[in-house]
Amino acid sequence: MEKTDPFAATIPAPTATRPLLGLTVLVIEDSRFACEAMRLLCLRSGARIRRADCLRSARRHLQVYRPSVVIVDLGLPDGNGVDLIAELTQTEPRVDVLLGTSGDLDGETQALAAGADGFLEKPITSLAAFQQAVLSNLPADRQPSGLRQLPDEVIHPDRMAFQDDMAHIADVLEDPADDQALDYVAQFLGGVARSAQDDVLEKAAKALAKRRAAGEPASTETAKIAGLIQERLTQKLAI
Repeated sequence: MEKTDPFAATIPAPTATRPLLGLTVLVIEDSRFACEAMRLLCLRSGARIRRADCLRSARRHLQVYRPSVVIVDLGLPDGNGVDLIAELTQTEPRVDVLLGTSGDLDGETQALAAGADGFLEKPITSLAAFQQAVLSNLPADRQPSGLRQLPDEVIHPDRMAFQDDMAHIADVLEDPADDQALDYVAQFLGGVARSAQDDVLEKAAKALAKRRAAGEPASTETAKIAGLIQERLTQKLAI
């Protein structure tokens, strides 16, 4: 396995303004909106980004090269990101920085217990917080030398990526909803809605999650979410 991204011919040295220059960040994230935020954060920081939208895709990436940084969303369509974090802590050589991310309140506890170096709570919009989460766990020889001014930039992902997420959940809801699918819908929409500051959709996702956690029928909550998704897709057509 290659230590770094095989597509990178050289590894440039980090600078004060681009402190993650030379790093390859593998982001394992199924939300297009969240991943667009990550893309902008990496771009502003000088890092290359690779994306996987599920555990299976992530493992294919990791068979080919070893990224410098791995950021794992805990709620993925084919399993729990905590399992991959636990695997990567045992892999030799270990990646330099391993971070978990989630919008769930207990996500940080789960990620750190599995062996993650740190945690990024969604929504991730602060460039300074993102850079610090990576740099604080990097070996000294991979960090920029000298003083570095913390940027105060806030990232605003393209709203079209949010619409892509709405289309994705609409596809999931087209099939007869089983328990696993409903749990995924509630988790996925909760994080996306929070990141997009869509309070109505976030409230609906929480109501579905609450029903599912109680083991109660959730047809009313599912129908409401389906309607809200269609409203947002219609807004896209209007634009």
